[in-house]
Amino acid sequence: MELKPGMIVEGKVKSITNFGAFVALEDGASGLVHISEVANAYVSDVHQFLTVGQDVRVLVLSVEDGKINLSVKKAQPKPERRSAPAEPGSQSFDDMLKRFLADSDSKIAGSKQYDHRTKTRRR
Repeated sequence: MELKPGMIVEGKVKSITNFGAFVALEDGASGLVHISEVANAYVSDVHQFLTVGQDVRVLVLSVEDGKINLSVKKAQPKPERRSAPAEPGSQSFDDMLKRFLADSDSKIAGSKQYDHRTKTRRR
């Protein structure tokens, strides 16, 4: 079977590195899942999401010069985005922005009353 970009195939994690994981595919080929393509969340350590020997579904991103780039996160269904519940009396963006600016101005005014050099309040 010839791999083409956009195909979803099954594979098994063979090794994990600091920059991603190598996955052995069904046809004997192997490819790299870069750390940025492991999960929809921030990944600092691939070991938190994948283990050696784990079966995974991967999307083929590209096949160039015998190198196969894969993605685990793009082979999974997209996570549903939760919207804020519509509540009667919920504030508009403009109202929230006005409240934020008022809070920000009061915090700035409060910090200006404090003299940071002498650690005392100004009079």
